[in-house]
Amino acid sequence: MARRRIVITGLGIVSPVGNTVTEAWQNILAGRSGIGMLTHFTSATFPTRIAGEVKNLDLDSYLSPKEARRMDPFIHFGMAAGIQAVRDAGLEAEQPDAERIGVCIGSGIGGLGTIEAGIKANPTIIDDEPSIAIRKVSPFFVPSLIINMISGNLSIRYGFKGPNIAMVSACTTGTHSIGDAARIIEYGDADVMVAGGAEAGITPTCVGGFCAARALSTRNDDPTTASRPWDKGRDGFVMGEGAGVLVLEEYEHARARGAKIYAELIGYGMSGDAYHMTAPNADGPRRCIVAALKNAGVNPDAVHYINAHGTSTPLGDKNESDAIKLAFGDAAYKIAVNSTKSMTGHLLGGAGGIESLFTVLALHHQVAPPTINIFEQDPECDLDYCANTARDMKIDIALNNNFGFGGTNGSLVFKKI
Repeated sequence: MARRRIVITGLGIVSPVGNTVTEAWQNILAGRSGIGMLTHFTSATFPTRIAGEVKNLDLDSYLSPKEARRMDPFIHFGMAAGIQAVRDAGLEAEQPDAERIGVCIGSGIGGLGTIEAGIKANPTIIDDEPSIAIRKVSPFFVPSLIINMISGNLSIRYGFKGPNIAMVSACTTGTHSIGDAARIIEYGDADVMVAGGAEAGITPTCVGGFCAARALSTRNDDPTTASRPWDKGRDGFVMGEGAGVLVLEEYEHARARGAKIYAELIGYGMSGDAYHMTAPNADGPRRCIVAALKNAGVNPDAVHYINAHGTSTPLGDKNESDAIKLAFGDAAYKIAVNSTKSMTGHLLGGAGGIESLFTVLALHHQVAPPTINIFEQDPECDLDYCANTARDMKIDIALNNNFGFGGTNGSLVFKKI
C-alpha cells in the first residue's frame, strides 16, 4: 500500500509574541521579544522574576464564561489555538466525515495552577475528615485540569469522532503529538487530525521548581535579552506559556475539498537518551534527527533550515549543536539554524506546537526567522544561527527539534509544497 501523504491545512497559536498566526509571525520575523516581568503571581523573593506570558487573549472569542470557568488556563490556550486552526482549515462547519477527524493536543504538565489554587482555597483538605473535605471540592476539579481535556473539549465542540488522545512527554509533547497524529493518518485511522501542544506553567510551584534546579535565567534587569540561545553569556531558559496547533490532513482529502495547503509533513523521528533524568547527551538527539531524515527519505544535504530546541541553557545549546553536527556532518554548516525561544521563551509542552507552526511558516514564506540576543556567539556553538535578523532564503526542506526531561526526543521534517 502506498504511503499516505500528510499536509498542513490549518494553523493556530496563542503565545507571548501574539495570539493570532499573523501577529505572532510578524513579531517573530521582526525579532520582537515577548518576554517581560512576571505578573501572574508575586515573585519578589524568586531568583527569576521574568517570563514569556500570554497577554491580551480575548478568551470570549473562543469560550463562553461558563466554559472558561471550568478549565485551567492551559486548556484555554489549547482551545483558542485549536479553534483558530480548525477555522483556518475550513473545518468549523459540521463535517460529514466527522468519524474520520481526530484530535491529539497534549501538555507537559497540565493544570498545575488549578491544583495550586484548589489547595490554597482549602489548605486543610488533605487532613480534613473525608466527608467534610469532599464537600469543599468542585465537581469540575478533575476535568478542569487533566491533560487530555483540550482534545476532549475540542472534539465535543466540533463533533470530531475520530481518535481522541493526548501526549505527555515533557518538552517534546507538542512535537510527539504532531508526529503521532501524522502516523494515525498515515496508517488510515483518520483523514484529519488537529494536533499540537499547550502549557500554562508560569505558576509559583513550577517556576519555583525550575529555580531550585537552577535552570532559569536570572537576567531580571533586562527581560527581553534574557533568552539568548548559543550566546556566550546565556544563563538559562525563560519560562513561556501558550499553545500551538496544526491541522494535519491526508493530501488527497485536502485537495478534494479545496483546502489551502501550507506545507507537507514528510518525516518523523523519535529516540530516547537512556542517559540522565534532566541532562542531555548528543547521541539521543542525533539518532532522533537521523530517524526523521530516514523516515522522510531525504539526505542530510537536502535540509535548508532547522528550528532548533535552542533553550538558552549552557549545556543544552552546545549539546544540540553537537548533535546536529553528528547527524548532518559537513552539511550542518550550510543549514540556517534558529531558536524562536529567544523571543517566546520555552513553552515546555507547548514548544513543539508553536515551533512546528513557525517551521511551516518559514517554508510557506521562504524566510528563516532570527535568533535574537546573540551578542557574542559561543565558540563551542559554531553553526549558522541566523543571528539577530530574519533571512529570505530558499527553504525546500525544514526540520523541527524538541527534546525533553527523561531523555525523550522528537524531530519533524517538513517540505515546501
